[in-house]
Amino acid sequence: MDRRHFTRLALTGLGMACFPTSLGRAATPFLPAAPGPAALAAKPYIALLDRARAALDQHQNNFQLRDRVALADFSIASRDLRFHIVDLIGGQTSSYLVAHGRGSDPDHSGWLQRFSNEPNSLASSAGAYKTGEIYDGQHGAAMRLLGLDPLNNNAESRAIVIHGADYVSENHIATWGKVGRSEGCFAVARHMLPQLLGLLGPGRLLYADKVSA
Repeated sequence: MDRRHFTRLALTGLGMACFPTSLGRAATPFLPAAPGPAALAAKPYIALLDRARAALDQHQNNFQLRDRVALADFSIASRDLRFHIVDLIGGQTSSYLVAHGRGSDPDHSGWLQRFSNEPNSLASSAGAYKTGEIYDGQHGAAMRLLGLDPLNNNAESRAIVIHGADYVSENHIATWGKVGRSEGCFAVARHMLPQLLGLLGPGRLLYADKVSA
């Protein structure tokens, strides 16, 4: 698939339709049958979702699209599906593997130890992001992010984006017990990137944090 076709599909939310569901276990499918928003109350990331909803209200002038949000739940290990796209209207969710930054886990334990917004920290940053344009960069197709909080407002200058990476995969977990580390970006399984970007699209909230149960 060429980049122009990829970008068009992702912008229209149809990127996921180009890939069969047999492409691995690096994500759970976005279920078509809507269980209703009440079902979200039972999700293990409900505390993080509550923070995301509060961020939508806090940054309401930045978001015309409030139907879906993305959550990066860095309270759990990198071997688990911890990046979630949540439909706030219908209650559907889709979950993915995602890496954290090397500076957030210097011992490569598979667990995020700290956040940083500092340039050259190679760390993940917490807070609210607005998803931006899809472009073709050094990792291939990627999505720009705008940091909206003091904890992540250097995201653009640090080139913190969503991109695909070979070190985020079930095979990597089978070998090492965890996914690899990024330089602070939200790196996901390369073959799941079109689906994720197709569901998320520009102009929506991505909220990242580490929340205790």
